[in-house]
Amino acid sequence: MKKTIQTLFALSAVCATALFASAQPAPKILVVDLAKLFDGHYKTEEQSAKLRSDEQKAQEELDRLNKEGNSLVEKYKELAEQANSPVATAEAKAKTTADGQKILEDIRNKQKEVQSFQQQTRNSLQQRMKTFHDLMLEEIGKVAMDVAKRKGATFLLDKSGQTLNGVAGIVYSDPDYDITAEVLKEINKDRPASSALPAPSAAPAGPASDSPNITLPGVKKP
Repeated sequence: MKKTIQTLFALSAVCATALFASAQPAPKILVVDLAKLFDGHYKTEEQSAKLRSDEQKAQEELDRLNKEGNSLVEKYKELAEQANSPVATAEAKAKTTADGQKILEDIRNKQKEVQSFQQQTRNSLQQRMKTFHDLMLEEIGKVAMDVAKRKGATFLLDKSGQTLNGVAGIVYSDPDYDITAEVLKEINKDRPASSALPAPSAAPAGPASDSPNITLPGVKKP
């Protein structure tokens, strides 16, 4: 009798588990390409245009600083020639040499100013892009999740990511389960008509050089 009761309990447990399992919906996995969504977002296009414009302005300022520095270099060369002139008096040479030393110090200060401007500009542009990138991925992720939920997804995977081994996180996915195009349409539905900013005719080089253009033979850069 005791064995019969135990057998009945075991059968009941198996049946209950089977019924519970059959009641759960089958998992539905969808995929999305977050990198493609980021690149295709109209706000990314706007931000890129603003950054290009700011890079161009920074390059113009850098050119101005270098022009000032090179003007000082020319003055220094003129004074050096005067100091070496065989017809110059000792007093004139002494004054010219003193003036040259002052200009030489101005040149070095200008070099430091250029380097500081380059570094600050580079850091500012990089920080702005990072902040924008993080905020946009958060915004895009929310829209992607809303679309996935509307389609009854239980999992949403990003196929643009890579594993620690540097390989694709998702080797293959059926295009029918890819909602990238639908999400892209969703995030760009409120795109203003004036959001497409014209790109500059030529991409500016930007203040990316690690050293200023001010040069003077025999003068070591700081």
